[in-house]
Amino acid sequence: MNPIQIDSPSALLGGLTPQQFMRRHWQKKPLLVRQAVPMDKPFVSRSELFGIAASEDVESRLIVRHGRDWTLRHGPLPRRALPPLSRPQWSLLVQGLDLHLDSARAMLERFRFAPDARLDDVMVSYATDGGGVGPHFDSYDVFLLQIHGARRWRIGRLPDPQLQPDVPLKILTNFVPEQEWLLQPGDMLYLPPRWAHDGIAEGECMTCSIGFRSAGAGEIARELLQRALDADDGDAGGRLYRDPGQPATRQPGRIPAELQAFGREALRAWMARQGGFELALGEVLSEPKPGVWFQAGVPPPARAGVRLDRRTRMLHDARHVFINGEAFRAGGRDATLMRRLADRRMLDARERAALGIDASQLIDQWARAGWLHAVDEDDAR
Repeated sequence: MNPIQIDSPSALLGGLTPQQFMRRHWQKKPLLVRQAVPMDKPFVSRSELFGIAASEDVESRLIVRHGRDWTLRHGPLPRRALPPLSRPQWSLLVQGLDLHLDSARAMLERFRFAPDARLDDVMVSYATDGGGVGPHFDSYDVFLLQIHGARRWRIGRLPDPQLQPDVPLKILTNFVPEQEWLLQPGDMLYLPPRWAHDGIAEGECMTCSIGFRSAGAGEIARELLQRALDADDGDAGGRLYRDPGQPATRQPGRIPAELQAFGREALRAWMARQGGFELALGEVLSEPKPGVWFQAGVPPPARAGVRLDRRTRMLHDARHVFINGEAFRAGGRDATLMRRLADRRMLDARERAALGIDASQLIDQWARAGWLHAVDEDDAR
């Protein structure tokens, strides 16, 4: 597998290089690309999508419009729960298809010019004529790729984020469209966070949404703290606060500055015992989504390359590699190859053979857990 080309013009981005796109459009302004991904047929059929929506380990939603009213039902959604295909104005949204279909994972691979730590998932929405979810905005970046039929998109800035009351969806009250396009199969629209948009199917259609993680500061802080709490052994560091020099006070309600300093140092030392902030953050960001599971496997043959399972999340920093919520120290040649595995999601047979004993044992361990699998040389090219 070739390295990601970030300096070459890309049809996916309308002839821009990934570097140019990230500089000019990412989190800044929308981009419409005609025939970004030529689409002879969708990577998932209607019947496949309906079948996946019926599964209990898949996040799916059914949205039906009745005039000015809306109904929302969460999955699992067996076929009998869906309205007739002849009925207009309903939509089925199926989240996380990249966890269940290799073809959806392959679609996600096209967008890895952005960090994996920011990539979220592939969602596909099916809609009958007039179907949609109403004018809304997202707090994250999104690429909207038309894969079947046509959908008309209207977009605009968001001066007023007020939502309609008594509606089970987050529909904007005062949506003012500024631009409008009809997207055909292969056409794609990129929208930065907080751009209002409304997509309405013209006939039967399917749209693929490539979404990105946009965790808030509070969410990340809570996850980091929870992980530290879960890992803590209850040892407070062996020190108790002592203040033999504390004078008598006329302000007994005031917290002593020395006690504040003691608390700050205790928190710093506590985080250091857990491995430091960078270690905790890498574990949090590489944690699979809730409900993701892996099927046990076997170590790959000695002369085979390896490829990460489509559900596996693998990241790295200057000192560690992280895989599915676990952290490992790596140095030297092994570190280079493990980072290459994270970046390219595979190692060929020659690269795998160059791993040291400890790293090779890790590869076998991850294979037994189902986190990666053997590939032959034809797959590796």
